[in-house]
Amino acid sequence: MSKTVPLFLSVSPGDPRSIVRQITDGIRLSIASGQLPVGAQLPSVRGLALQLTVNPKTVAKAYGELANDGWLDARQGLGLFVAAPRQRLSSSELERRLSLALEAFSAEVIGLDYPLEHILDRIRADLAPLLDKRSA
Repeated sequence: MSKTVPLFLSVSPGDPRSIVRQITDGIRLSIASGQLPVGAQLPSVRGLALQLTVNPKTVAKAYGELANDGWLDARQGLGLFVAAPRQRLSSSELERRLSLALEAFSAEVIGLDYPLEHILDRIRADLAPLLDKRSA
């Protein structure tokens, strides 16, 4: 039997993303970076709701979205587990989502008036450790 892995997530009411989105983004990042390994059991809906001090329905919705997108496997009577990696989305959907993320990022960053090289250096510095964890 698998042991539940603690999730080190936080949510903020000041974040422009919904609480559900903050939870799904945090879990996706933990899985993609390798912090949550394949087969790891996630906390129960009630357990994570207590930890984050949010409504259990909010956690259930986030878990449901992650399961529908192929990030998590729901095992009847056992709980939710990190799914084995697979092509979760089509190539065109991956490209569409990358474009949307870059558009949002660009709209946010352009007004900060940093030189392009500084922005690229920061992106490399922030992504490199996450990508290194993923391939380890």
